[in-house]
Amino acid sequence: QEERGEGGGAARQDPVLGYRVLRVYSHDTAAYTQGLEYVPNRGAFLESTGQWGESQLREVDVDTGKVLRRVPLGREFFGEGCTSMDGKVYQLTWKEKTCLVYDATTFKPLKRLHYQTEGWGVTNDGAHLITSDGTSTVAFRDPETFQVLRSVDVHHVANGEVSPVKNVNELEYVRGEIWANIWHSDLIARISPVDGTVLGWIDLSNINPAGGKPPPGLAGEDVLNGIAWDGARDRLWVTGKTWGKLFEIELTRK
Repeated sequence: QEERGEGGGAARQDPVLGYRVLRVYSHDTAAYTQGLEYVPNRGAFLESTGQWGESQLREVDVDTGKVLRRVPLGREFFGEGCTSMDGKVYQLTWKEKTCLVYDATTFKPLKRLHYQTEGWGVTNDGAHLITSDGTSTVAFRDPETFQVLRSVDVHHVANGEVSPVKNVNELEYVRGEIWANIWHSDLIARISPVDGTVLGWIDLSNINPAGGKPPPGLAGEDVLNGIAWDGARDRLWVTGKTWGKLFEIELTRK
């Protein structure tokens, strides 16, 4: 339960939290994790994995890391983020501009929705789907049509200057905030859904020094990606692409 995290730098005016590892779980090293979400009524993780020809939607046992169910995507799809809302699972794809919609209980494909950007992360606030596309933009979408209802630009303020936060990736809706992995960063941004302001950072430096086992040709892509939140029991998990470990953590003041 060692406290880690190297933290922010003098330029940051928003607070930086560290972490303490509470428990370490097994995670499939073949999982190129693109989306992670805890599903309370099943007591399991919903996980989306990437790579053409290998992408899947999975249900994963929390305690053992065992894959309970999996649905392979068509070879034309590169899986990205996933979220569950109102009895449906929504899974983004990277460059195919297609959201795959499934029945949350059976994983039966229901329909496909379409969008104009790349697909990266997705979460929901109970009423809207919330998506990222690798830029600084986070969009709020109608779950029936995938139409953008509004969007915010993610930004933080340092030394009085406003700077965009790009590479916004996997998303999780936590206590009225949008938490986001930032691609190729050990930081999670805590984002205001009102205007995109970064309210603070979570520094996960050194949480998994061993990294993962990236597929051939993808050296360096075993990055932190995957945030899951259990609101009822106040539990928080994080993992990364092809990591062999998934961590339950609590946040600490630095």
